[in-house]
Formats: sequence, C-alpha cells, structure tokens
Amino acid sequence: MDSGLQQLALCLFFILGRLFQATAEDDWKIATATLSRDRDGSSSVATGGACGYGDLRQSSFGGYSAGLSGKLFNRGSSCGACLEVRCVNHIRWCLQGSPSVVVTATDFCPPNSGLSSDYGGWCNFPKEHLELSHDAFTGIAETRAEMIPIQYRRVKCGRRGGLRFSLSGSSHFFQVLISNVGLDGEVVGVKVKGHTTAWIPMARNWGQNWHSSLDLIGQSLSFEVTLKGGKTIACYDVAPPYWRFGMTYQGNQFHS
Repeated sequence: MDSGLQQLALCLFFILGRLFQATAEDDWKIATATLSRDRDGSSSVATGGACGYGDLRQSSFGGYSAGLSGKLFNRGSSCGACLEVRCVNHIRWCLQGSPSVVVTATDFCPPNSGLSSDYGGWCNFPKEHLELSHDAFTGIAETRAEMIPIQYRRVKCGRRGGLRFSLSGSSHFFQVLISNVGLDGEVVGVKVKGHTTAWIPMARNWGQNWHSSLDLIGQSLSFEVTLKGGKTIACYDVAPPYWRFGMTYQGNQFHS
C-alpha cells in the first residue's frame, strides 16, 4: 500500500473512531443528584415511594434506588427503569475516576416552589434531578456533598427470577403491583385473564400498580405485560384459583 492510501486509511479509521466515541458519549445526559434522607438521616427511598414497591430493602433493587424529578418520573411511567449514573466535573465531591452505579427508579422527587431551582428546589420542573439512596450516592460521590453534577443514561435491568405480581383489593376492585421487571423495566401496559375470561386491559392506578373493577376471585390468573420498548410477555396461570389478596406470585421474565 502506498503512502497516500495509508494516510487515507488512517484518516478514515480516525473519523470512524471519533464517530463511535461521540455516539457513546451522546448516550449520557446531564442532570444533578442529591442524597435522599429522612429526618433520622436514613435514606427515604429505601423505605418505599411513589412507585408502590414498598420496603425496598426486601426487594431485588437492593440499596440502589432513586427518586426522580417530575420531568423524569413522567407520572409514574418511569417506575422500574434502570439508570446508570456517574458524578462528573467536580473534583471535590466526585470519587476519583468517576465510577458509575446502576439504580432503579422507585420514587418521585416532589418540587419545592418556595425554593430556587438552583438551591434547594432541585426537583422543580423542568429540572432533571435524582435523589439517590445512600449506597448509590456514596458509590459515586462524597457523602458530605449537598448536590452533585451527574451524567445518566438508561440501561437494561438485570433481574433475578421472574416478574412479581403482588395482589391487593376486594371483590369489586382488583389491583396488581408489578415488580422485578427486566430489560428496560418500564411497564406501559398490562392485561389480566381469568380462566373464564378473555384478556382484559388494566389501567395504571399509581406507580406500577394496575387495577380493574372485575371480580376475579376464585379464578386462576394470567397476565400480559408490555414494556416501553415494545416487548410483550404473557405469564400464564401465575396465580392458582385459590390465590389470596396480599400474596405475591412469580411469572416469566423478559430476556434480550
């Protein structure tokens, strides 16, 4: 190969490398984050939240969870999403090397109109802000930091076991909380089927709680779950005819 062709090949290799690098960097979005605390100093996102998951210390999310500002929370449709987060551009508060952690969206960070968006009103619209659990925050920054600049991006959720269906309600109100969801984690549609019914669409009540006004007591239950990315899975006979409110049953899992 002559020198001219070698130079051309090197230029093309350099350009392609820069394009791939730019694409990778474009995946990251800019936001801010704080450490979420209760009055006793513990992390508030560890004890439940607006997604309905209950005590997160007993869930598959472990200690890595986050509350999202309104723009990111999107009225609960982002519940269950997995975000990779890293602290950037702050030599005092960011840990060396800018390590990243993966958190699950489990809560809503409410706005505070009495405070400026730049100081205290971190979750005011249209700010993109995360309230991180203790384990998540200390994995990327110094605990003493009040607010840190971050980058985040959506990633696939790695879950063990199948989808979990937690049942609640009465003979006139049937509700299911769906958790431990793989892939993008964001459930956008749910149907339920008794052994004597067709597939029945359910409505989002709040967070990842879905409801129907049907009386399904005494019927085996199947569920069809659709993710934001478009994938749908059918979990047949998840709960037997003798299921009870307050119980959690396990179905299939999404796989890439």
